[in-house]
Amino acid sequence: MQNETFGQALRRLRGSRSVRDVADLANCGKSYVSDLENGKRQPTEGIAIALDRALGAGGELIALAQHRPGAGVLEQVDALQQGLAESLAAGPMTDATFEEWEYTVARHGRATRYRPEEELLPELLSDFQDLRLVLTHRHQPSAHKKLLIASAQLAGVMALTLLRLGDDRSRAWWRTGRAAAAAAEDRAVLSWLYAQEAYQLYYGGDLYGAVELARRAQQLAGGLPCVGAALAAPLEARAHAQLGAAEPAVRALEAAETALSRLPEEDRIGSAFGYSESQLRFHAGNAWTHLGQTSRAREEHGRALELYPPTDYMDLALISLDRAMCEALDGDPAAAAAHATQTIVALPQQHRSALIIYRAREVAAKVPQAQGAPEVQLLRGVLALPASERDDSEDRRGD
Repeated sequence: MQNETFGQALRRLRGSRSVRDVADLANCGKSYVSDLENGKRQPTEGIAIALDRALGAGGELIALAQHRPGAGVLEQVDALQQGLAESLAAGPMTDATFEEWEYTVARHGRATRYRPEEELLPELLSDFQDLRLVLTHRHQPSAHKKLLIASAQLAGVMALTLLRLGDDRSRAWWRTGRAAAAAAEDRAVLSWLYAQEAYQLYYGGDLYGAVELARRAQQLAGGLPCVGAALAAPLEARAHAQLGAAEPAVRALEAAETALSRLPEEDRIGSAFGYSESQLRFHAGNAWTHLGQTSRAREEHGRALELYPPTDYMDLALISLDRAMCEALDGDPAAAAAHATQTIVALPQQHRSALIIYRAREVAAKVPQAQGAPEVQLLRGVLALPASERDDSEDRRGD
């Protein structure tokens, strides 16, 4: 029919047959056929040929796939790239293909330790779109399981990135990650996801919920020496400490030390998928800070600062804010406010995440008895400024 699009022709030729029936005939995914009909995707040469043969279209669909009126050169470039990606995704999974996906997942995990979330998110999204495309095709059970594990891990990184940006979409991504890990029947990855999600509740103020998820992560890990247990135990300790429950907090810290000691060396890395002594020292220091034991906290902070690389902006800033909190608890609110202000101002703007500002506001709230002090007023002023203006705050103080 004249002026008919590929999707419209596909719908007409499909007739009374279901989308699933057509997908089976063309050896592609049901959602893929649906997207083609709705114009959400453009057909590749290979899929156009497969659908043309499956529906007996006599070359009609092939011709429509080749003709895209009004497409500019760059649009054609995009269409060609998408077509090649779809053709490759439909092919057999090789060992090299899996190695590439494992490397991609690991690279994103490492990037969470040093890259700003705004930079990481677009690349993460692009890779996830490619992985989703691969998952729309049929693979052997063993290959499908590996792809599900990669999906679960990338979903966790996506959730973690959104969490640090202060975006509640992270909650849906935790669910997606858990669903993928459960489908792959991978307890270690599922444990890791629950441990990471516990941080969502912790920073959201749901301390009892954080404890519950942290314990769930440790339960799933069971006897496995895995990152989920090593990550969850200190988070449980921190939540107990904020609740003022000293004994459970200390027990959880002991469990954290044990979990880290059992963790393989290859998992003690600077990555969202690892857990290291530097992190445990930071987390233990945070727990002792909330318990008001500032001497113990400072010992842990000092050790953490010796171990962290200078590129780990977020954790270094959080340690610095914990030290400011200790100063407030020890009765020096002016020093606490000055320390917190310097932490924010010294941090590169792109690394001033929602979590950093949240913690700095906690420090400001801890010094109500000195709200009139110039250091406290400056801190409150810095926290009230748009991110782009915080660099100049200390300069304006002397004006």
